[in-house]
Amino acid sequence: MSLSASLNNIHYNRQDIDNESLIRIYKNLLKPRMIEEKMLILLRQGKISKWFSGIGQEAIAVGVTMSLTKDEYILPMHRNLGVFTTREIPLSRLFSQWQGKASGFTKGRDRSFHFGTQEFKIIGMISHLGPQLGVADGIALASLIKTKKEVTAVFTGEGGTSEGDFHEALNVAAVWQLPVIFCVENNGYGLSTPTNEQYRCEHIADKGIGYGIESHIIDGNNILEVYSKVSELAQSMRENQRPILLEFKTFRMRGHEEASGTKYVPQELMETWALKDPVVNYETFLKDQGVLTLELEASIKNDITNEINSHLKMAFEEEAIVPNKLNELNDVYKPFIDSEVNANSELKEIRFIDAISQGLDQSMEVHKDLVIMGQDIAEYGGAFKITEGFLEKFGKKRVRNTPICESSIIEVAMGLSISGIKSVVEMQFADFVSSGFNPIVNYLAKSYYRWNQEADVVVRMPCGAGMSAGPFHSQTNEAWFTKTPGLKVVYPAFPYDAKGLLATSINDPNPVLFFEHKGLYRSIRQEVPTEYYTIPFGKASLIRTGNTVTVIAYGAAVHWALETLDAHKDIQADVIDLRTLQPLDTDTIFESVNKTGRVIILHEDTLFGGIASDISAMIMENCFENLDAPVKRVASMETPIPFIKQLEDQYLSKNNFESALLDLIIY
Repeated sequence: MSLSASLNNIHYNRQDIDNESLIRIYKNLLKPRMIEEKMLILLRQGKISKWFSGIGQEAIAVGVTMSLTKDEYILPMHRNLGVFTTREIPLSRLFSQWQGKASGFTKGRDRSFHFGTQEFKIIGMISHLGPQLGVADGIALASLIKTKKEVTAVFTGEGGTSEGDFHEALNVAAVWQLPVIFCVENNGYGLSTPTNEQYRCEHIADKGIGYGIESHIIDGNNILEVYSKVSELAQSMRENQRPILLEFKTFRMRGHEEASGTKYVPQELMETWALKDPVVNYETFLKDQGVLTLELEASIKNDITNEINSHLKMAFEEEAIVPNKLNELNDVYKPFIDSEVNANSELKEIRFIDAISQGLDQSMEVHKDLVIMGQDIAEYGGAFKITEGFLEKFGKKRVRNTPICESSIIEVAMGLSISGIKSVVEMQFADFVSSGFNPIVNYLAKSYYRWNQEADVVVRMPCGAGMSAGPFHSQTNEAWFTKTPGLKVVYPAFPYDAKGLLATSINDPNPVLFFEHKGLYRSIRQEVPTEYYTIPFGKASLIRTGNTVTVIAYGAAVHWALETLDAHKDIQADVIDLRTLQPLDTDTIFESVNKTGRVIILHEDTLFGGIASDISAMIMENCFENLDAPVKRVASMETPIPFIKQLEDQYLSKNNFESALLDLIIY
């Protein structure tokens, strides 16, 4: 070993790695460094918009990627260029991605490394860093279900270990013994915040102890240590499946992103880590070993330079994307045409809750690898006993109790979807979805639009008031999700619809929020086909017809409206049960309103920001000339939902509907 390498405290142990492999490692390590150096020039020239530099950290991305097989998934971050280059993604596609060209991976819709590619088994990050950790759990779970001896590697930084998703993902992986390599790149700073302001334990690896996870500390600047150690651990995990936490000690030599600079870093720290440069030190080692000659070094660098320049030329010459509204709108959801399964003639009267259970059970039979997950859904059968008996019938692989970690379980569902497995996640109460809000609205909803990856996930949402359950077990929060492009929202009012729409929700490859009003579970009965059937989305149900007024409702509010109309036989109304809120059946709404000239919209949610407001606006824009009265909205009080019955009764819109309807009739 040379004097310079010795002084820099990087001690290389080649073990039994042959010369050819040492050179291959060198090429993989050098390429991301040379690309970055070129990107920094282009950034200054204004030819790319932003850059997150990984200079100083290349050995981690390269070493981990080389340790995995090409069929094993890696979930990198924005400083892991070496993952993409080591997986041999054509540089022209990376350059087009960074310039927002069509040959990139997101059609100009997202930047830098915010993309995935099934071809190269890479699943990129979103700006909310934590969710990818749980997604890695889901991919690893799919490997277990399919009995594959594969590992999944996921990256985060030391700052990301403060996020709740990190702790949830480690806990789930530990409980389920998932073969995930959690790679923490500890580069000393979360943007400008040093580690002593991020955590109090001496090493991030120590956090593994609390979760019962094996952990290791690795010199992240030593490419041979990274490659050898991760290769050893990965092979061990394939045979003895379990999670492992790895802390890579490293440093980034440039700012969080180029505009940030490094003024917050003490100069002596920069100088110390400069001596540990992973590329320079490895290059020196290879020369000392007689493996790398000056001629070979020059040849390798010349080849990489030519590759960079030729692929940049291809990207620069590619035509700019021409905006097309139809293309954008068509890519929000994965196309889905339900091959409708008609109901058989045999009917049986069942409760709303039985219809949900039947629909789920029969879907488990239709989709042989469908997984359901949630708190207490296995032995206990769920808080409402909907999955009672499922564990005995379908087994623990497919019926999975989860820790109390809504965010991570939704992310696990996304990981299953990436691996081609459908899943249903039960929120014990719809209120609790707020703990998993981020992955739903930022990961599931946007993945297909960003890089054509479906989020084949159904989230069941037991919701609604009338049970004296108070502010945290009674909300009907559908409006949180109808606002978000990429999500579908289903809200049935009858057992027949609940069973058929649940089957369709599971068939649909897009993320679906399936609302089930708890007050209907055991109070509403209906004759329902005994066998499996589906009901198409986007088609409202016209329950009654009349020429006086149009009543629009969904969920429990449909029954409130029918009760009121039963008490006023003289009012001839079109009653529209929306059934699905996204997609919304506007044709049925407009046709009815144009016929009756009067419309009242009833829902249980509070008024401001509720879906009634949007429906009202659409009616005003499309049916104004045929209206004989203003559109009337009836909703619950603008307060949280109270506990005690008399206050809850006062809160609910149910009690205000009759007077509002009568006022509208005589307007």
